[in-house]
Amino acid sequence: MNSAYLGDKNTLKTIFRLAIPSMIAQLISVLYNIVDRIYVGNIPEVGEIALIGVGICAPITTLITSFAFWIGLGGAPMFSIALGAKDYNKAKKILANALIMLLGISTLIIIFFYSFGEPLLYFFGASNASISYAKNYLYIYLIGTYFSILTLGLNQYLIAQGDSIKAMITTILGCILNIILDPIFMYVFKLDTIGAGLATILSQFASFLLVLYLLIKKSSIKLSFGNYDIKIMGSILKLGFSPFIILATDSLILILLNNALKLYGKEDGDFYIEVATIVQAFETLITGPLLGISSGTQPILGYNYGAKNKDNIIKAEKQLIIIAVIFTSICFAFSFLLAKPFAKMFIGIGKTTINMDIVNASSKYILFYMIGIIPLSFQYVFVDGLTGLGQAKYSIWLSLIRKVVIFIPCIYLIPLIMKGNVEGSFLAEPIADVSSAIITTICYLIFIPHILNKMYKEN
Repeated sequence: MNSAYLGDKNTLKTIFRLAIPSMIAQLISVLYNIVDRIYVGNIPEVGEIALIGVGICAPITTLITSFAFWIGLGGAPMFSIALGAKDYNKAKKILANALIMLLGISTLIIIFFYSFGEPLLYFFGASNASISYAKNYLYIYLIGTYFSILTLGLNQYLIAQGDSIKAMITTILGCILNIILDPIFMYVFKLDTIGAGLATILSQFASFLLVLYLLIKKSSIKLSFGNYDIKIMGSILKLGFSPFIILATDSLILILLNNALKLYGKEDGDFYIEVATIVQAFETLITGPLLGISSGTQPILGYNYGAKNKDNIIKAEKQLIIIAVIFTSICFAFSFLLAKPFAKMFIGIGKTTINMDIVNASSKYILFYMIGIIPLSFQYVFVDGLTGLGQAKYSIWLSLIRKVVIFIPCIYLIPLIMKGNVEGSFLAEPIADVSSAIITTICYLIFIPHILNKMYKEN
C-alpha cells in the first residue's frame, strides 16, 4: 500500500511530503475566492457595490465548504487509522459511506438555500443596493454545490492514503480554469457577478471529474458504492463535527461581523463590509496554507495512532509546531509590506482613480488581524492534531472557545467599550486568536498523555 510511508521514523520527511502539497492546495483554494473578488471589485462602474454583494455571500459559501469537511475530515482520520491497522476492507467501507453522505448533504443544501436565500442575504448584511449582485452570485454558485462538496470532501481521502500531490492537482486544475474563465464571463460577456458564479462552478466541475477518476482508477483504496453502515456514518459525523463546527462558526462569525459593522458603522456600513471583505481575503492567504500544515498532516497522526507508534506522534507534533510558527512569522513580517498593495488589487486595477479610503482602512485592519497570527499556529496544530488522533471530544470544545466564547462577544462588546467605535469589531480577531492559543496549548499538554496511554488499550 502506498500509505506505508506514513509510519516512517523520519517524520519530518513525511510531514513535508504531505504538508507542501496540502499547503499549495489550500492556497490555491483560497485564490479561488480571492480571484473572484478581485475581478468583481474591478467591474467597470459597479465594481465596489458588486464586491459588497459577493462579500455578503461569503458566509454561505463558507458554510457549504464546512459540510464538505464534516464528511471529509470526519472520515479521513478513521480511514488513516484503518490503514495503519492494515484493515483495508474497513478503509474501503469508510470511503463508500462518505460518498453517499456527501451526495445526501449536497441535496439538502441546494434545497435549503434556494428556498431561503434572499431573506438570509438581507440578514447577513445585504442592502437594497447590493442584494441583486449577491443573489446573482449565490444562485449560480449553488448549481455547482454537488461538484464543490464532492471535490472537497473526497480530496481528503486522497490525502488520507498518502496521495496529497494528486489532491493538490485537482485543486490547481479548478483554480487555473477559474482564473481563465472569470474575465471571459465577467468582462467579455458582461455577466458581472453571474459570470463569477459560472466560472466557479465550471472550474469545480473539472476538479470533480478529476478527483472521481483518481479515486476510481488510480488510488490504493478505490471509490465504490454499497457497504453502507449506520455506525460508520455516525462515527464520521461525530468525528467530523469538530472541523465542521470550526468552519461553520467561521460562517457565523462572518454573518455577525457584517451585522456588527452595519450596526456600528451606521451609514458607512457598506463601506466597512467592503473593507472586511478585503481584510478577510488577506487573512485566508495565511490561514489557508496554515490549515494545510495542520489538517493535511493528520494522516501521519492517524496512521501512527492505528499502528500504536507513540514516538512518531510526539515527534511529528513538535515538528509541526515549529514549521507552523516559522510560516506565520514570515507572513507576519511580509504583511507590513503587502497590506496596502493587496488592498489596491480589489479596486484599482485598470482604474485612473482609486478610493484610497478603502485601501487605507483595509491595510490598517489587516495589520490588526496579524497581531494574533503567530499564536494562531498553536491553535491550528493542536486542534487539528487532536482531530487527527480521533479525539473530537477535545478539539471541538477548544475550537468553540476561540470563536463562540471569545470572538463573537468581542465583536459587539469591544465597540461598546470604545463608545460605539466600529474599529472595535476588527480588534475581536487578534484578541480571540491570542487568548485561545494560550488556552488550547495548556489543554493539549494536559490531554495528550492520557490520549497516548489510551491508544495502547484500544484494539
